Amino acid sequence: MLIKEIVVVALQAIRVNALRSFLTTLGIIIGVAAVIAMVSLGEGAQQRVEEQIQNMGTNVLTIRPGQSMFRGIRDGGARARLYDEDAEALRMQTGGTLLIAPEIEQRQQVSYLRWNSSNEVLGTWPEYFDVQNIDLALGRIFDEGEVQGRRRVAVVGSEIPNQLETPAALLVGRTVQIRGIPFEVIGVLEEQGESSPWSQPDERVYIPLSTAQYRVFGGRDRLNSISVKVLDEGSMDAAYADIDRILRREHRIPPGEEADFSIRNSAQLLESFNETQQTFTYLLGGIAAISLLVGGIGIMNIMLVSVTERTREIGIRKAMGATRLNILLQFIIESLVLCTLGGILGVAAGVGSAELLSNTAGWETAVAPAAVAVALLFSAGIGLFFGIWPARRAALLDPIDSLRYE
Repeated sequence: MLIKEIVVVALQAIRVNALRSFLTTLGIIIGVAAVIAMVSLGEGAQQRVEEQIQNMGTNVLTIRPGQSMFRGIRDGGARARLYDEDAEALRMQTGGTLLIAPEIEQRQQVSYLRWNSSNEVLGTWPEYFDVQNIDLALGRIFDEGEVQGRRRVAVVGSEIPNQLETPAALLVGRTVQIRGIPFEVIGVLEEQGESSPWSQPDERVYIPLSTAQYRVFGGRDRLNSISVKVLDEGSMDAAYADIDRILRREHRIPPGEEADFSIRNSAQLLESFNETQQTFTYLLGGIAAISLLVGGIGIMNIMLVSVTERTREIGIRKAMGATRLNILLQFIIESLVLCTLGGILGVAAGVGSAELLSNTAGWETAVAPAAVAVALLFSAGIGLFFGIWPARRAALLDPIDSLRYE
């Protein structure tokens, strides 16, 4: 038999049992769709975080409290603390080469007239907005005098006016309640986008650090973190060394002992996130790939049933001159067509699912061409792998026994 005839016979066999063929490929379709959708979610999240970190800049260092130490021994796993005095020391002792932005954050109720919502309230210095490259849409940023005077002024994220059902232009100059304390809204920020499922910068309220500490957070003096922007990107190593030296002096940590704080730059954060995200994506992809294997087993099962059903047909073809190779190719082609068709439909379903999640749930998705190619190749490989045994069984059938088969 010619290759063309073999292909035609294989396609006719699939067409005759169209419903069974579709149900057979359903496992492949679901598996490929799951792989594409899961990898798209992972890629979308990774691109979003990369974009945010790039917008923040690669010259930003983040200082966080570590574990406290006592005479070189970890103090029972207790967390050390950062204070605004640490931020003041950094600002005073670095000669204006760094922009310092201490941060203290807590979720509070924000209300305006009859509307209210629960939002993250972040106390900081005016430098914070330059450090994080956040632009102002309306109004102004609070200044150093308002920080020193513990003024009740607030700058809100772009989503706050929507949550309070008030246009941004009308909200500026009005008074909102934060934990029941009146604050004048003096500015609205540009949209920043989602940084993570648990952090929504557009839904934050920004107030002066001293106001947050002494008027809103009940005298809390420790900081969540300190962000530092190095004005000269070529001086990152020198800035890192200066920060380490100054904070060790403030915390009275002798040279050679482990620090009770950590300093990380955005590149390290991006690298750590990428490693975590890749592991998570591989895990999801691996789980989805299991359904591909299950689909492949289903195809092998159906192909074995098909061989049994078509034993007499195989005998007739061999009697008419078909070789073992012809029969082998016929059944392998059937299996490949079923799996490849299932892969194509699965890619379409996966891309559609990713778009649906993006449009309805607002999740960031990005369909990776490499994931599509791998899914198609993997589905074709499954068709080849699980089709060989049924095809070989068909090819080895004895033509005389096959013709006698009822």
